[in-house]
Amino acid sequence: MYLTLFASAFLAATFLPFYSEVVLVTLLLQGEPPFALWLAATSGNTLGSGVNWIMGRYLLHFQDRRWFPFKPDSLVKAQHWFQKYGVWTLLFAWLPVGGDALPFIAGVMRVNPLLMLVLCGIGKGVRYAVVIALTPAG
Repeated sequence: MYLTLFASAFLAATFLPFYSEVVLVTLLLQGEPPFALWLAATSGNTLGSGVNWIMGRYLLHFQDRRWFPFKPDSLVKAQHWFQKYGVWTLLFAWLPVGGDALPFIAGVMRVNPLLMLVLCGIGKGVRYAVVIALTPAG
């Protein structure tokens, strides 16, 4: 069950449409320990952001391909936005809209991967803690 939560959180952090909160809340309502669930969800989601960082860092030369997640003009806008607001925006990598793009852009911008993981992990950990706190069984 923890592996299922980890995997769902990992997938949810990539560009794939997935919602780990559903798995988290289901396991909470089944009486699983909140801290263990928090740890599995936070670590999976944070490592998924690491995949986005790797994609941004090393797959930029594929930006002319159809499957590439950003169009060239959107990529330039995102880079300017990231330069303006800085690495602290990675605390918001948990957001459902645009959050997955933040670690990707951080990879493009060559942000230190450890710093990216720490900031993303803090934001994602807080988000999962709030979900757990708002769940009656949490």
